[in-house]
Amino acid sequence: MKKTILLAASLLALNLTPVFGQPAPILPPTPITPQSAPQFPLPPTTPAADNYQQRLQAIINAANPQQKPTPELTKFNLDFPGGTPKELVAAIEKATGKPLNTIIPDEDADTKLPPLKLNEITFPQLNDTLRVGTHKEERTPGGGFRSYGDIYFKTVDNSPSDSTVWFFAVDKPYTPPPVEKVCQFYSLSPYLDRGFTVVDITTAIQTGWKMAGVTPTPALNYHKETKLLIAFGEPNKLQTIQQVLQTLPSVNQEFWRQANDRIRELQTQVVQLKKQLNPPPPVVPGLHTSPEAQEKSGK
Repeated sequence: MKKTILLAASLLALNLTPVFGQPAPILPPTPITPQSAPQFPLPPTTPAADNYQQRLQAIINAANPQQKPTPELTKFNLDFPGGTPKELVAAIEKATGKPLNTIIPDEDADTKLPPLKLNEITFPQLNDTLRVGTHKEERTPGGGFRSYGDIYFKTVDNSPSDSTVWFFAVDKPYTPPPVEKVCQFYSLSPYLDRGFTVVDITTAIQTGWKMAGVTPTPALNYHKETKLLIAFGEPNKLQTIQQVLQTLPSVNQEFWRQANDRIRELQTQVVQLKKQLNPPPPVVPGLHTSPEAQEKSGK
């Protein structure tokens, strides 16, 4: 029995050997059609993907903003003779036939506007013309220039239209804060002793202010009892007083010339008075007496 099984297995192996030893046949490719193509399901859309798409679209929109069409502005002809801002607004409304939205501050309501005669213009063009025509410049103490005087209407609207709100404005010149005034005292005794008078000194001080164009000039007052010159004004303007006092000469030559002339006049008067008080003795005709004899005789 065992021998029979072994024999059957051997015969089976011999019969299968040609089949496994031969190469596999090459089959032609099978065409794939939409119907025969395998179908793979797409992954579902997640909220994170939606958020990314939204952010991407927002970035694209920000980089390429949509341009709004420029609003059509009304053109008009204006013949304004000059006047206040309120009168200018009334003239514009009459020329356009439309109301003009303007705000005029009370402190600028009386501003004097120049005459304007323009044709085929819009309000922004008129506003630019008004600003250029009223522009002024002044030189600053540092050597530069300061602009002021511009009169114009301003707005926060980037694309002005006929319904834009305009604010009337005036660029006023810079006004520095007032300088605090001080009171100064100057002793005139040394100068009066040299022969100068109060009028001499104050006239020199006021002449210096006048030539320098100082306005208003400080106030001056002389106190006779103490011989003090009292001045009240801005500190930089009071420097002229000290400069005048320091420049005065040590002696007033004119004073001493007049004093010497007066002294000589007084000496002449003294001599004349002495002659009047001690007249010479009368001379008797025919008597020739010497002065010594007259003294001895007691005459």
